[in-house]
Amino acid sequence: MRHVLAAVTVIAAAVSACASAPAAPDADPEGAVTAKPVAWGPCTDIRRPQGATPAQADPTVRCGKVTVPLDYSKPNGDTIDLALIKLSATHPNNRIGSLVFNFGGPGASGVDTLDQASKAFGVLRTRYDLVSFDPRGVQRSAGVRCGTNAEMDAYAALNTLPINAETRAKGRAANQQFAQQCERDAGKVLPYVGTINAARDMDRIRQAVGDPKLNYFGMSYGTQLGAVYATEYPENVGRMVLDAPLDPTVDFEQRAIAQTRGFQQAYESFLRWCVKEGCDLGANAKAADDNIEKLLHQLAAKSLPVNGRQLTQGLASTAIAAALYSDLTWPFLETALSHAMKNGKGGGLMYLADTYTGRNPDGTYSTQLSSFPAITCVDSTERPDEALLRRTEATALKISPLFGSEGPGGLCRFWPAGGSDQARHVDATGSKPIVVVGGKGDPATPYQWAPKLTAQLKTATLVTYEGEGHGAYTSGNKCVTGVVNTYLLNGKVPVKGTTCAAT
Repeated sequence: MRHVLAAVTVIAAAVSACASAPAAPDADPEGAVTAKPVAWGPCTDIRRPQGATPAQADPTVRCGKVTVPLDYSKPNGDTIDLALIKLSATHPNNRIGSLVFNFGGPGASGVDTLDQASKAFGVLRTRYDLVSFDPRGVQRSAGVRCGTNAEMDAYAALNTLPINAETRAKGRAANQQFAQQCERDAGKVLPYVGTINAARDMDRIRQAVGDPKLNYFGMSYGTQLGAVYATEYPENVGRMVLDAPLDPTVDFEQRAIAQTRGFQQAYESFLRWCVKEGCDLGANAKAADDNIEKLLHQLAAKSLPVNGRQLTQGLASTAIAAALYSDLTWPFLETALSHAMKNGKGGGLMYLADTYTGRNPDGTYSTQLSSFPAITCVDSTERPDEALLRRTEATALKISPLFGSEGPGGLCRFWPAGGSDQARHVDATGSKPIVVVGGKGDPATPYQWAPKLTAQLKTATLVTYEGEGHGAYTSGNKCVTGVVNTYLLNGKVPVKGTTCAAT
């Protein structure tokens, strides 16, 4: 059983070499240009739950845009518009400024996520305007789309079992087709969606919201974006928190192995929790694991019908991975697996898979599944050959038969835009203090990356969270939120070695 954990896709295959494209320039030729202020207005295209106030009628939520060069080496050439969202400070008399968020991915829509998750940051909103954006290549900001809805359905549903030459060949063909679709549908923007350009965009956003310094909260991939910003613009860094950090120096093989280990540990924690709570999947952890493995093999042989669609093994594996990001979703995962095993009902697993791949109830897709490889592949010059992909896969499968895979290298090997390694080297010397928060039970960004990023930045302090889940602040742990809020609201940097116990 395999799952590509470094991407929002279940493809595990080798593909042939990609064409080259111009890398991002080393310098920002327009660094002194001031962006125009944002013209804030109603948010017209945010989807909210039925019964909630429509976004366009909510005066507490405003949207706008910032125009930036597509290619920073050609400042007078083509431009793109970045979509922004703002939730104004609730205590404006004590307002510090704006706090800009990136929620990760790469490929997550900051506009949609901040609207949906705003309550989690209510304390910070007392003194900050909360601001987020769709980075270039994401959703409303020249979003990368690769194929029709039907083509995306087929790609996301691809099975990765059984592990044999035939399955690998199907994966290879799917990766090749996907890359071709991306070139066909988004070829113009593909060379320019990397993190260096996104960091330059963030400085335009800082200017456009009228802040002398960038106050920033980055999660997951957002930590790399923040680290690159601090490297490019150390003098413009205000208060910066990097939660669930990436180590930008790891290569594709190292990332795949580390994330395989992280997800396997989270999966084992889920099984232990399930047994302790009276698991409906098996009498003990081994029995539950065996039953899950049996289900996935059954789905590889015959999918389950779900409202006119088919729950494949690939989608079920995606669903399991999606639920391991937070222990808050473990009960839902247990129920979803139980319904599939005992009643042949796959609706719960399908829902989890759709949240991971960005599939909407109407059958359309966000850019999530396409933006991830678009940004990942242009942020690296790596294009692994067949031997390296098979070595990565073999090592990962020894760690976890469920989650082991070749990682993102298979798809990037065929990517139609070339890459640059500039975003893999960070050093924030000269910046104000940065706070890095790493979780020991984080499956997607393993804890070992947190001290490494801290050391690379030179100006950072590490806070350790001993609990489960991807992202410490949104876990609700009072110690973590207290430390982060104190820093962002009062400027008090946590003491070196600060550790927050799990709750």
